Amino acid sequence: MFDLPWHYDTAPDLTQSLIARLRISPREPDMLVYGLRLLSALTLRAALRSYHRLKIVGREYIPAESCILVANHSSHLDALCLLSAIPLKNLHRAFPVAAQDYFFESVSRIAFSAVFINATPFARRSHTRQSLDSLRRLLAHPGSTLILFPEGTRSISGTLHDFRPGVGALIAGSQIPVIPCIAKV
Repeated sequence: MFDLPWHYDTAPDLTQSLIARLRISPREPDMLVYGLRLLSALTLRAALRSYHRLKIVGREYIPAESCILVANHSSHLDALCLLSAIPLKNLHRAFPVAAQDYFFESVSRIAFSAVFINATPFARRSHTRQSLDSLRRLLAHPGSTLILFPEGTRSISGTLHDFRPGVGALIAGSQIPVIPCIAKV
């Protein structure tokens, strides 16, 4: 009855193990992961609003095209709060940049970082040029949002540390908007 040509291509990462697929960024679309991420985002937003009294001001300044959100870093909640500022429809194109040597070493951290947070790994100690190239490729996709902490690590005391050169190297010569963010207590 219908003689339409039809071709199905499998996902290129199908032959890799689950952990190997989760270490790749951007990851191939996966409806189960998208559903888990959306459910966790809704739960997280409700918890942050009710328990921590999170209030987001200036959400209208986050553009629909690719951008970089930068903020100081004093808690693991920082990335989660910035993710809460992203509209839910753009959640799967938001990538907090996470230390590869911490968040992508154990199976439990990889699963949490990749599935629920959609973090992208960044090699802080070696191969930084490859990590920066990976971030540039993410930003080339329309609507991508990177969440960066230019200090490179958390500040225990809350004081602002010197910025690492990676953010400047990432945005040099590009037209990508950089939106500074701050947490007010």
